[in-house]
Amino acid sequence: MEFKDYYKVLGVERTASEDEIKKAFRKLARKHHPDVSKASDAPARMQDLNEAYDVLRDPQKRAAYDQVGQGVQGGQGFRPPPGWDAGFEFSGAPQGGGEFSDHSDFFEALFGATRRGGSRQRGDAGLRARGQDHHAKIIIPLEDAFRGSTRTLTLHSPQLDASGHLAVRERQLSVNIPKGIRAGQQIRLAGQGDPGLGGEPAGDLYLEIEFEPHARYRVDGRDVYLTLPVAPWEAALGAAVPVQTPDGKVEMDVPAGSQTGRKLRLKGRGIPGSTSGDFYVVLEVVLPPAADDKAKALYRQMAQELAFDPRQETEVVR
Repeated sequence: MEFKDYYKVLGVERTASEDEIKKAFRKLARKHHPDVSKASDAPARMQDLNEAYDVLRDPQKRAAYDQVGQGVQGGQGFRPPPGWDAGFEFSGAPQGGGEFSDHSDFFEALFGATRRGGSRQRGDAGLRARGQDHHAKIIIPLEDAFRGSTRTLTLHSPQLDASGHLAVRERQLSVNIPKGIRAGQQIRLAGQGDPGLGGEPAGDLYLEIEFEPHARYRVDGRDVYLTLPVAPWEAALGAAVPVQTPDGKVEMDVPAGSQTGRKLRLKGRGIPGSTSGDFYVVLEVVLPPAADDKAKALYRQMAQELAFDPRQETEVVR
């Protein structure tokens, strides 16, 4: 996927104000609109302009775009890093770009998930309206889903200053993470969205949960997976081995004759819930290294005394 430099598309500096971005877009739109330009690439150019303007005129999307684009060069091979947009508050739906409002894969990869319902409120005199909801993604440790926690989170709320330049306001919130929450679920904080107009109540803030990448575990819904190294004799003869789960250490029986890839289940040991997930252990048989003469001698003895051909079932019969 190609990284798109929206500032280059509009021909403005990264420090450009709202007014400078608007003027640049209007100037280029008058030049490249297919109703005016006869160039064969006019529709594509207009689509790029609409997409760039859609992002850069929106303080929330612009701030998130600026962060993910730090140090990135143009060209193919771009992928947004996991959790790149965590901690940014978004509100409303993307502003449409008219008949040329289709967006690229790059835009969808970054902002597709921000297409929420609603629109920006306007400060018209006498208007009464409930405040608009906000949403943000937060990243928490997997262990919080097993025990629950209270965390102080810093959220970034981009906005335009008096001169129309982008500024990012930070606010801290104390958030209760309930036991049993899973990735993709949301925590609702009542009244933490936009203020209401004309005495109406404020909107809410929805925090979407994502788990930090874990060195040991992989999560699928409420199920948790662990790859567990075992010695050849444990796999061959069977053994009781200790297993570290996010909720503490347990002892698991490895059946005799196990092979790499065998999956064992600890029922109900996954993320808690009305129906708790399971904890799966995937075995990986690890060979001790033949690092000294004694170890080499043991391997030679095994080769001589064990009638074992690991490729027997793969041999081609001629």
